[in-house]
Amino acid sequence: MSSILIVEDDRSTRHLLAETLKSAGFSVASAKDGAEALKRLSADSYDLMLLDVWMPKMNGLDVLAALPPERARPRVVVMTSDDTPETLLRAVRQQAWRYVSKPVEPQALVELLNEVMTQKAVAPAIEVVSARPDWVELLVPCERAVVDRIESFMAHLEGDLPVDVRESVGYAFRELLMNAIEWGGGLDPSRTVRVAFLRAKRMLLYRIADPGPGFNLEGLLHAAVGQPEDDPTAHTLVREEKGMRPGGFGILTVRARVDELLYNEKRNEVVFVKYLD
Repeated sequence: MSSILIVEDDRSTRHLLAETLKSAGFSVASAKDGAEALKRLSADSYDLMLLDVWMPKMNGLDVLAALPPERARPRVVVMTSDDTPETLLRAVRQQAWRYVSKPVEPQALVELLNEVMTQKAVAPAIEVVSARPDWVELLVPCERAVVDRIESFMAHLEGDLPVDVRESVGYAFRELLMNAIEWGGGLDPSRTVRVAFLRAKRMLLYRIADPGPGFNLEGLLHAAVGQPEDDPTAHTLVREEKGMRPGGFGILTVRARVDELLYNEKRNEVVFVKYLD
């Protein structure tokens, strides 16, 4: 049975979360503020901490900063009604696993926590290079599980955009980041992909640079593009042999969902742009 520490200053919310998670089969303990949370963590170990941000005595971001190194700390899911970029990026910098907006929908929360608990206990660290709201830059380890962590934070940065724009950008970002991690990084957690997100008044720009030697898209055996007409799915077997995701038609869909898609000469860096008006 997985153990969860709920850290929430509002008594009714704390009680509701505790009952929801107990009903879902979790072992649950609670703390009413950050100071109490650290006392509980020093006395007992927990698999996961569900952490509110704004609390008296010690806020959630300060709790994150006070936690021990990755191998000795629980996974942390941050929850708050504060969706400002500064708060989001401080949570990323302090190695939070996921970010949940309040009010929290109980069933969605249970599904998220179950998903987080299936991931390995020690996650590769995500390095924050730039944390300005208009220029976010990260070094992302080449491991698939990291994509969900990054995606949940980036989605909140785009929360004020129309749904169709968020969906298009989210699909493009996930597909290109996955390609960079799988192909350029070889699924090696010791290598990193550099991700930059720039937001201007009239556009969003993403830049993804992988550590690989580059490639020719049309010549890749694992790509859907350029396959022989008599066997258009041959790339699927190649992708399976390499431990990559099934499919391979993602780049074609990305081109259809963004306004600009550009590669450098080596094709180990890609930029895509979505215009906002």
